[in-house]
Order: sequence, then C-alpha cells, then structure tokens
Amino acid sequence: MIEFPGAGDDLIQLEDRGAYALLRFNRPDKRNAMNSAARKAFLARLAQLHGTHKVVVLTGNGPGFCSGVDLKEAAAAEAAGTDYDREALEREWMSVLLAIHRHPAVFIAAVNGFALGGGSSLIHVCDLAIAADEAEIGMPEMGFGTYPGMAGPATQLRLLPKHAAYMILTASRIDGRTAERWGMVNKSVPLARLLDEADALARRIGQFDTTALAESRKALGLVPGQISDLAGGFELGLSVNAGIRARSSARRDGLGRFAAGEKNPGQGRQS
Repeated sequence: MIEFPGAGDDLIQLEDRGAYALLRFNRPDKRNAMNSAARKAFLARLAQLHGTHKVVVLTGNGPGFCSGVDLKEAAAAEAAGTDYDREALEREWMSVLLAIHRHPAVFIAAVNGFALGGGSSLIHVCDLAIAADEAEIGMPEMGFGTYPGMAGPATQLRLLPKHAAYMILTASRIDGRTAERWGMVNKSVPLARLLDEADALARRIGQFDTTALAESRKALGLVPGQISDLAGGFELGLSVNAGIRARSSARRDGLGRFAAGEKNPGQGRQS
C-alpha cells in the first residue's frame, strides 16, 4: 500500500489500494464533522485523485462516517463576531458535494457510523453505498428550526416521498438495514465486514474500462433527471456509446475476446 503525501494528511487520509483509492475522514473525536480546514483538504484530495484511480471509497475513522459541516466552528465564529458568512459556508459545503458529483471516478460510500446532516448528503452524491448495520443516518436540522438545505433536496431526489418526509420532518435516524430497504444504500452488512464489502465492490468496478465508466456515470445523471422519455433515453444510449468508441478500444477488444471464447471483465455468474 502506498500512502499519498500532500494535502490534508491529517484531516483527510488517502491510501492507494491499487484498484481504488481509499479516503478517510479523520476527525474521529468530532464524528468527522467537516470544519473549514477539512473541507479544503477534502477538495484538495479530490483534485489529487483526478485521473489516478477509477474508483474512490469514502469512509470515516472512529464512530462516525461524517457529521456534515462543523456547526460548533460556525457557532464559535458567530459568537466571536468575526467576519462570518453563513451562506459562504453553505456554498463551500455545496462545492464539496458537487466536486464528488462532477469527479470522473466512481465513488462508493462505506458508511461506518454516524452520517448526519451533510453526512447523509455524501451518501446520496456517491454513486454506490454500503452501510454498516449499526450506522445511524439522519438529518437533525429540524431540531435547529431549519430545513436541511443540502441533505433535504438530495434525499428528496433519491428516496420515495414518504421516506424523505419522515427523515426531514421527524429528525429521526435510520440504521443501515433501513437505509438498504429504502434504497439509500445498496447493501447493509455488519460493521466488521464493511470495508471488505467495499473492497470487493471497488475491485469489481475497477476491472472495467476508464472511459466506459466515466461516460456511463454521466449518463446515470441524465436519466431520468433530464431525460424521462424512452426515445430520448435510447438516443442518449447511442450517443454515449459512440463517444466511448471514439475514445477507447474497450468495446472492440471485448468483442475480440468474446469471439475467441475468452471471458471479459465482469462476465459470468457472480456471487
């Protein structure tokens, strides 16, 4: 395993796992709440990973996955009367979420514990997610007399309306098993198996062609977000594959292996 030097060594740990990169939020005593320094370090890490790995796994050290924005830092700044701009803070957090959404790599959330407020948003902006059965996922914003500005819309876009309403209006937490039933995560497993499951998933995805993954990831964001009719979806499929063929030989190589009786990555029965 190669450790990457550079931005955010302490706050955002980065490990090269070969087939994928592992990013760990590292403020365990704060349940990995993201203060300003951690947000900047995370953005730097994402920039560092452009073009280096096809897959990135996000997880947290200690009992928390991520508790979103560090509200104690914000409260201290307000109390001190310093130049504090709440909207600027929220937009900085939005830039973190959108940086994941726009990144070329496939992102997998490995939700090891508390995922509160903005931490639940991280689950939604990742392409795939595995949660520990013991995880606690929720949006406490209603208790502060506010609507969850990022987590709310992200949840409403991903979950059924009644599920989203329950999380937003009651501020109740759900565990990993419930998150799986509701479709917020792909799978829930005991905490002891979490990183093994994430590792297997990341390595499976890492087999595939870089261009095909990146273009397919973009297409996932368009249907049904921007394209909801069948004909438009078919046209998108033709366009995406034309773009992949123009930039990669993966399809031609795959057909050649198939014709020769060889298996392609991912082909065959999987457990």
